[in-house]
Amino acid sequence: MAERADAARNRAAVLNAAEALFRREDLGHVSLERIAQAAGVGKATVMRRFGDLLGLVDALIAPRVAALQDRVRGGEPPLGPGGDAAARLHAYLDALLDFVLDNRTLIRALEHYGPYAYYANPASQFWIAELTDRLYAVRPTVDAGYLAHVVFTALRADVIDYLRQYQQMDVERIRAGVHALADPPAADRDRPNPRSS
Repeated sequence: MAERADAARNRAAVLNAAEALFRREDLGHVSLERIAQAAGVGKATVMRRFGDLLGLVDALIAPRVAALQDRVRGGEPPLGPGGDAAARLHAYLDALLDFVLDNRTLIRALEHYGPYAYYANPASQFWIAELTDRLYAVRPTVDAGYLAHVVFTALRADVIDYLRQYQQMDVERIRAGVHALADPPAADRDRPNPRSS
């Protein structure tokens, strides 16, 4: 059934208001009440549509997540399937970092919601699983699942914000550091990959 025009307008107003508040406010001060007020609707309207603040954040970030997942699953290599394993890993790390930089306020809102919200949501589970596979293809002798979580933690929006704001690190220095975490030591680079033998 098609969405009513007024419901579609309300939904768009709520999403626009929420994104604007997340971009300019301290996360602790963004609430459903403030979003509803900024959108010109009642709090009950927001709750019926999105459930809670996490549901609203999910609705905002979902189309962006889907677009990157489509590129990872079916786009051109090296981000998409095929190509050199090391190039695929590095293209993926770049894409994840750029995604965090472009969506940092929404990701910070997700991180702020609960202690494990950042890792437990379906998008993060997809990013981690893909990172595990790409790390294993390059570094088959390490625990790729553990390393994927370590690298993914280094890509948290709060970590990146801290490094930029309080350690005065520029994005390219952070990018180089994330790549260095994922790269195998020189001694491991010539070891055979059990998956390819």
